[in-house]
Amino acid sequence: MFKNIKLSGAAMSIVVTYLVYLLVSAGLTVVVGQVLSRSGRLFLVDALGGSDSAARGISNLIVVCFYLISLGFVALTMRTSGDSVTAGQAIQLLATKIGEVLLLLAVLYLAGIASLTRLRRRLRAQAQPGTADQPEPTTTSASKVAMPTGLSGPQSLWRPGPRRSAQ
Repeated sequence: MFKNIKLSGAAMSIVVTYLVYLLVSAGLTVVVGQVLSRSGRLFLVDALGGSDSAARGISNLIVVCFYLISLGFVALTMRTSGDSVTAGQAIQLLATKIGEVLLLLAVLYLAGIASLTRLRRRLRAQAQPGTADQPEPTTTSASKVAMPTGLSGPQSLWRPGPRRSAQ
């Protein structure tokens, strides 16, 4: 299928630049994603009172979102305006594009840590004695929304379940 395609030297240089950009960006994304997964899971285990399975699940959700945003950015920024570049221009282009990916990875990593910190703060506040047993505000029967059994409102979705003792 590809044997009839002939590339000039300039076109070959842009193809090589694209391939290097893809490989380096994907590699950086995977490495940063693994670090986020590992550190985020440890962070969540502490926040969830030792629940490793819940921490693993939340961490996986965050990391998948991280991968999708990062790799989507790489795919969208891959194309350049010119098809013929010199070797020097290819190196400059590659450095610029990898710099953009590094900045995005840093922002996404910080956003992940910030969201984990907020979640941990919320879970700790709910786990403190006296905060979970506060009475709900009284409402009229017309304004009361039917909730599934065991849920008292939106905040209940974030409250960790009772700890089970190992038997």
